Amino acid sequence: MSVFFSWAAGNRWIWSAIGVVVLWGILSVFAESFSLQSLSGVLTSTAFLTMVAIGQMFVVSTGRGNIDLSIPSVVTFSAFVGMSIIQGSVAMVPAGLLAVVVIGAVVGSVNAFLVLRLGIPAIIATLATGYIMATAVLLANQHFSTFAVDPVLKTLTTGKLLGFPVITLVSLVIVAFAAWVLRTRAYGRSLMAVGQNLRAAGLAGVRTDRTIFLAFFTSSVLAAVTGVLLSAYVGGAFLEMGKPYLLQSVGAVVVGGTLIYGGSSTALGTFFGALLLVLIVTTMQIAGLPAGMQDIVQGAVIIGVLALAGDLKAAGRPRRRTTGKEAAGG
Repeated sequence: MSVFFSWAAGNRWIWSAIGVVVLWGILSVFAESFSLQSLSGVLTSTAFLTMVAIGQMFVVSTGRGNIDLSIPSVVTFSAFVGMSIIQGSVAMVPAGLLAVVVIGAVVGSVNAFLVLRLGIPAIIATLATGYIMATAVLLANQHFSTFAVDPVLKTLTTGKLLGFPVITLVSLVIVAFAAWVLRTRAYGRSLMAVGQNLRAAGLAGVRTDRTIFLAFFTSSVLAAVTGVLLSAYVGGAFLEMGKPYLLQSVGAVVVGGTLIYGGSSTALGTFFGALLLVLIVTTMQIAGLPAGMQDIVQGAVIIGVLALAGDLKAAGRPRRRTTGKEAAGG
């Protein structure tokens, strides 16, 4: 057993994977309404959450409590812009995708500028950017007039390959690429170094600003692409479309095993974390719990994981020997 825990310490994704297996088994045995069709829906929802969460994972990995709170607004605004440009035409898909990538690139660059050049904490900077984007969403909603979806994006988001949702395969490719970057590329090592100790990473020659910039850039671009794909899946764009991804993107990252204080990430764990959160929501929906209670349960799960992570971090710190004067209160 000690061997397993030693192995699990370096492969934290296993805990979310175990949670998925357990919850999946419970649903299969006790929920009569949980069918293969339900499973397909779970995997599809997981795919969209995974794409957003992978971007969030890169930001969280930079450490110092960095979180991208602009993701919901980027998802929603990109959905409006993408559908408005494409308007159900296959010929306009490249232009629509290019537009949303540009949106993501601009927002990511602005977020990075606010954090790196103006020294604004990431949570505040991205929250402010999100508010600005929310205003843009309101303006886009006033001029939105099409709900047509082109066949290409429709097939990509709703089609199946051998009974498996195509969009889930797309998300797994993104997960595999992210894992490859983290494990084998210089950027992955730089990202971990920055997350563990920014000053030490700089002294070691790591281009810290570039590393952090790419993290915010990646997060916004993935959120933007997710927005246009999500609009094709649901057949439209609507206000607060990206709202669920604020809590869930952070939740999938930390539940999956990425350390909230940075320096250690797992792309595979992020996928399992996303799947676990979707299964939790599915379980509560089957149980007939209201939406508010679903948010409470998800929040409780995330708080529990963060509390455990905090305990593990504290346990890993070397204890400073207390002197006699300190022990006496001097």
